[in-house]
Amino acid sequence: MISEFPWLTAIIAFPLIAALAIPVLPDTDGKNVRLYALGTGISELCLIIFTFATQYDTNNPSLQLVERYSWIPQLGLNWSLGVDGLSMPLVVLTGFVTTLATFAAWNIKIKPRLFYSLMLVMYSAQIAVFLAQDLLMFFMLWELELVPVYLIISIWGGAQRFYAATKFILYTALASIFILLSALALAFYGDTVTFDITALGLKEYPIGLELLAYAGLLIAFGVKLPIFPFHTWLPDAHGEAPAPGSMILAGVLLKMGGYALIRLNAEMLPHAHVYFAPVLAVLGVVNIIYGALAAFSQDNLKRRLAYSSISHMGFVLIGISSFTALGINGAMLQMISHGGIAAVLFFLAGTIYDRTHTLSMDKMGGIAKSMPTTFALFTFASMASLALPGMSGFVSELTIFLGLTTSDIYSNSFKLIIVFLAAVGLLITPIYLLSMLRRVFFGTQSEAFAPPSDAQPRELAIALCLLVPIIGIGLYPKLATQTYDRTTVTVAAHLREALPITVAAESGETSLYAQLASDRAQAAIVAPLIPSKLVGIAN
Repeated sequence: MISEFPWLTAIIAFPLIAALAIPVLPDTDGKNVRLYALGTGISELCLIIFTFATQYDTNNPSLQLVERYSWIPQLGLNWSLGVDGLSMPLVVLTGFVTTLATFAAWNIKIKPRLFYSLMLVMYSAQIAVFLAQDLLMFFMLWELELVPVYLIISIWGGAQRFYAATKFILYTALASIFILLSALALAFYGDTVTFDITALGLKEYPIGLELLAYAGLLIAFGVKLPIFPFHTWLPDAHGEAPAPGSMILAGVLLKMGGYALIRLNAEMLPHAHVYFAPVLAVLGVVNIIYGALAAFSQDNLKRRLAYSSISHMGFVLIGISSFTALGINGAMLQMISHGGIAAVLFFLAGTIYDRTHTLSMDKMGGIAKSMPTTFALFTFASMASLALPGMSGFVSELTIFLGLTTSDIYSNSFKLIIVFLAAVGLLITPIYLLSMLRRVFFGTQSEAFAPPSDAQPRELAIALCLLVPIIGIGLYPKLATQTYDRTTVTVAAHLREALPITVAAESGETSLYAQLASDRAQAAIVAPLIPSKLVGIAN
């Protein structure tokens, strides 16, 4: 029966098995290897699309295509997979961006067998992270996908590649320890030992344990997102990574942090989320403003784009903190939108670097005359990044704002401050992006290099493949939102179940107030970052 076929396992296994054949593939100059890797990537993307088009029901908010096999019974580890509205669009995004990144690596000449093998292993590991439904398995896959990224930066990166790669692996690997510690604490609490994410979400934990586990997971996922002040690895990694590596870093890896915050922190630990939600909103604003301001000080083109990514990920935090289906919907759309926008920006930055051999914007001035097509594509992508109406970035950020402002969890003053400061970040964004365009493409061309050639057909095709969905989602957001809106409604309803009392104010404003059962809970709710109208939790 076709319904009994292990579709998700096949999606994960295909790139990994294909990678095993690369060392024995007949090849002398790397051409066969790159064609093989690209064909594998395209085939994997087709398999993903076929699976979800024929086997996945967008109207069903629960887990689908569930697979569960005993893997290492002595450790209680199961090969457990499932897909829903939170993971399905991100799996498609992963397939799309990674396939295009493989195509973008067409000119790799140093150790091509190793490079393309790592790309396919990373392809498999990234998808597995989004599909894993066992927390211990999730941790192992989370660690596995770090290794190819580290090697790609350290072997094919820039002059400071060893420093950037070491910093990346230290930050992300050390932070991942908190996933393991939280997983063990939650799994061994109570009468049953389980790492199944759904089962863990059904357990009733003491609020102290839940808060500690939430904090540990927030640190681990905050490094990957990244959240200030755990962000410092990202500009270095982007500044030194080759263009395909930067595409995957910005287009996929950062989204793992946002996905995990919704899947594990919010869904699995909803009571702790009530306490941490306003903290996430504040951290989101810090990300937005800090990332935008820090981008101003960067002369390195890729570092400026990296800080832009930090700023844009702040909107994801605000959406997750909103307690509304609209806000969480916006957070998902922001991850999908930014995945495409950041990937095309970093790809075009790599295209420019290949011609000019510099990432210093002051040394690039005036190249618009010799690279008009690249200039047009880069300008278009920058307009999408600054959330120009008609593009996906505008829809996602507007949805997040609406999700927060319509939330009845926070006081009006708290919402006003968050929206105002986030709007300040929105005003800064076009300034540093337009300044970037001026410094790179206008002015007097540097005499350090000959007039660079324009984008070739392959490069034009990659950029257009990323830009077309950005426009499509901007004009018709339902292309993306219909894949997950049922799930985000369910997640928001699940979070609101942790809010025990709803009080309707005579003024027409609906507010949720705390009914505290202990002095400990009361002490927690009056913390400086918690708004006065935020609901507390009755023990």
